[in-house]
Amino acid sequence: MHLFITGISGFVGARLARWLHERGDCASGIYVADRPAPDLGRAWEVDLLDRRGLETALDEARPDAVIHLGGLSHVGASWQRMGDYFRVNVLGTENLLAAAASRGPLPVVFASSAEVYGPVPEDEQPIGEERLPAPASPYALTKAAAERLALARGAVVVRSFNLVGAGQAPQFALPSFARQLAAIERGAAEPVLRVGNLEARRDFVHVADGLEAYRLLAQRGEPGEVYNLATGTAVSVHHALDRLMALSGVRAEVRIDPERVRPVDVPLLSGDARRLRSLGWEPRRDLDAALAEVWHEASREAAA
Repeated sequence: MHLFITGISGFVGARLARWLHERGDCASGIYVADRPAPDLGRAWEVDLLDRRGLETALDEARPDAVIHLGGLSHVGASWQRMGDYFRVNVLGTENLLAAAASRGPLPVVFASSAEVYGPVPEDEQPIGEERLPAPASPYALTKAAAERLALARGAVVVRSFNLVGAGQAPQFALPSFARQLAAIERGAAEPVLRVGNLEARRDFVHVADGLEAYRLLAQRGEPGEVYNLATGTAVSVHHALDRLMALSGVRAEVRIDPERVRPVDVPLLSGDARRLRSLGWEPRRDLDAALAEVWHEASREAAA
């Protein structure tokens, strides 16, 4: 199977490309200049706002399907960059969908986010895909808008809950904690861990389980349908931090940093993935396995 990946140099995209290569599939895709593509398959430096560049890359790649992972993804940063998030996540998705539609059409799997659900009462969780979006941040709003475009084009929409593993950017909470702990372990920083809101509860999914889901949906996902990518269990960020500290063996004082607290933080997100499970997918790795990846990566980087 040949999958074309937008954001092939990103956290999920790079891992997906490597995993596809290891299993004997093909991967190609696009990347932006500040994130070099993995040395696997063909890749083009193309911005999502460049419709002609997207068309050229798809013509040259000739894939079986498209996995649309590209875009801006940090919830906190979206409050300061609303215009950028709209252009990249909404207009960029529109460009990609149009380019794919005129070439086959090519099947598209669009990576959305559980953030589109917004605040949901605890007694109504885990959340099913039938729930209407109620986005509570600029990032979530752009994802909800892009979903509408994707579903109208017959794409498969995947509402991913919190993917975790090695390769995630350090501005996200768990990689940030790991890098701070690694610096403390090496004596390069005082034993103080600066954090944002630790009370939010999230449904953490090992990124390797996410890769399997994306490929499965490219093969068997129903066009024009929504699938949750989730385990069905949520834990607090505080619990995840405690597990990370236990795995690392590093202890530190935890301090709330106002700069790390978002204007709005959805208190609980847990997903019901029965549609995805009905296709044969199951989460096979736990949170500790993901945190161990994150810690080992941070430790190696600190020692380099």
